[in-house]
Amino acid sequence: MLNLPLLFLQIMVVLVAARVVGHIFRKIGQPQVVGEMFAGILLGPSLFGWLAPATFAAVFPPASLGFLNALSQFGLLIFMFLVGLDLDSGHVKDKSHATLVTSHVSICAPFLLGTALALYLYPRLSDSSVKFDHFALFMGIAMSITAFPVLARILTERKLLQTELGSVAIACAAVDDVTGWCVLAGVVLLVRASSEAGSLALTIFGSAAYILAMMFVVRPMLRKLQMHYERKGKVSKDTLAFVVVLVLASGWITEQLGIHALFGAFLMGAVMPKEHGFVRDLGVKLHDAAVVLLLPIFFALTGLRTSIGLVKGPEMWFFCAIITFIAILGKFGGGALSARASGLPWRTATSLGILMNTRGLMELVVLNIGFDLGILSPALFTMMVLMALLTTFMTSPLLKAVYLRPLERASAAAVDRAIVFDGRPPVS
Repeated sequence: MLNLPLLFLQIMVVLVAARVVGHIFRKIGQPQVVGEMFAGILLGPSLFGWLAPATFAAVFPPASLGFLNALSQFGLLIFMFLVGLDLDSGHVKDKSHATLVTSHVSICAPFLLGTALALYLYPRLSDSSVKFDHFALFMGIAMSITAFPVLARILTERKLLQTELGSVAIACAAVDDVTGWCVLAGVVLLVRASSEAGSLALTIFGSAAYILAMMFVVRPMLRKLQMHYERKGKVSKDTLAFVVVLVLASGWITEQLGIHALFGAFLMGAVMPKEHGFVRDLGVKLHDAAVVLLLPIFFALTGLRTSIGLVKGPEMWFFCAIITFIAILGKFGGGALSARASGLPWRTATSLGILMNTRGLMELVVLNIGFDLGILSPALFTMMVLMALLTTFMTSPLLKAVYLRPLERASAAAVDRAIVFDGRPPVS
């Protein structure tokens, strides 16, 4: 039964924690969303439940979490639609050789390392209820994710979006996102098909038919939305309602097909018209409700599933360290070395590797899918969440040290030279 006063209290606690911790993280040079991710962990058993177990049990009783989960799932649908909406094929057209090489290596290297790591982790952190091929494929995907929205926000805040580094990073992240979600959809389909009655072939062909219909039937029809926007000069309330219905319908279809509702929302965003004004205005109307209100609830639910107490003893922390090391080696190492081999300077290539190693919210979404499917045990889920938080947190300070500070020093030196050599004769 719905307990409205308790639900209101939960939402208030989540929003206050998200805004306060997010503000603190902004003060130390981190994006707001990174602080909100950490706020979700702090609200779980790892801190809140440890410091005040009675209060924690009263505020977040397990029986009440279904309603919070429903709100968070709607927020994730809208967020994944926005991710797809922001993905423009222009990001990956007419880009350099470095973009093509780096995007492919930054997917393949961590994927191969993740699947290889599964050989070591499977007998130690999983069991026979999970098929090894499902476990290995999922570990490969989880290691390969780059957080396109967080990366774009970091580049925008640092005024790097229009630089060579920003252009290549955005293009690589766009390719990584599309590739990663397509592979993840395939893995989800395999896992569900193996546990439910029904034909795998029928599910595969149904999914393929739906994707083709979205690309070649729905996409041209959606251009009428852009034409309507151009006539009105704004996104009307009717258009906004229609878009939300489309997102929910696409999510419902892909969920029925056995992929995942989030893939349907992402695909709907990807096929929407990409006219800049339309994308901007539609994004503004949906962004605040999804990001400010609903995503912090998702972070809190992730935190409620994350218990650092499960990672106890030297062996478990060793597993956590190995996971983090392999994750960084695959994304940072693969991205940096491939960019350097493609001709980019070492500083730019290293910075690109740092950016590719940003996992953020997208990684948490993937991990929650794995947890819901039963692929990840609670202990492994916690280790992967810690890895996601660390690799996201380290992006801003490393980027500042490797790229921004040398840039500032070079700019200051250029100013000093301009002052010295301003045309006046030297003092004799």
